[in-house]
Amino acid sequence: IADRREGIGVCGWILTSLSFLLVLITFPISIWACIKVIREYERAVVFRLGRILSKKAKGPGLILILPCTDTFIKVDLRTITCNIPPQEILTKDAVTAQVDGVVYYRIHSAVSAVANVTDVHLATFLLAQTTLRNVLGTQSLAQLLAGREEIAHSIQAILDSATEQWGIKVARVEIKDVRIPVAMQRAMAAEAEAAREARAKIVAAEGEMNASKALKQASMVLAESPAGLQLRYLQTLTTVAAENNSTIVFPLPVNMLESFRQKNRGG
Repeated sequence: IADRREGIGVCGWILTSLSFLLVLITFPISIWACIKVIREYERAVVFRLGRILSKKAKGPGLILILPCTDTFIKVDLRTITCNIPPQEILTKDAVTAQVDGVVYYRIHSAVSAVANVTDVHLATFLLAQTTLRNVLGTQSLAQLLAGREEIAHSIQAILDSATEQWGIKVARVEIKDVRIPVAMQRAMAAEAEAAREARAKIVAAEGEMNASKALKQASMVLAESPAGLQLRYLQTLTTVAAENNSTIVFPLPVNMLESFRQKNRGG
């Protein structure tokens, strides 16, 4: 009580007393103007003769306001969604892009939100725009496209530390969309297609090399056993006959034909 008396002074206490007396004289009519209802998600910052009463917010529930000396401001404590419009940025590798995002924040100190900044929502909105441009200007296009989550956490940390004195708690930051020029999109698509073709050629060359090694090993095995080559002929004929019913030309070794000729001459 002593601190309050020193804060508002003698004249302040005289005016406060007169306000109480006016309420008592006009009771019960004045009670309807003095009682205010604060919802569960709201807080009321009460000013008495220009000073914040009790240095803390009131509510929720019923609060008493003196009609002549008190004024109050309601503050919403629910989470607020702040849409950041598309920002024209220049990335670290000199690529122009348009990036938009969304910031989720809430007021955790109603007194700080009222007393420390003129318009806390406008200040947070403008700071989010500036921070988004500054952070994304230090990233390359590849980092921007691949590391959205890390960039969002970085923006959230910067905003949270800057708005702490305003009574703001930044809950989440999301980067919604990244737009790049059409010419850059075509160049990136051509680059990706060329990279895929190069990988496909490498895979095909590796397959040919593995196949040639396998054929070399198979030829060495067949060279050691001439009868194995004939068995391979028969297996191939069986496979072809099962799939396609057509005329089959069966190759015979030249040695076998020579043996047949010699038998015919001898007979």
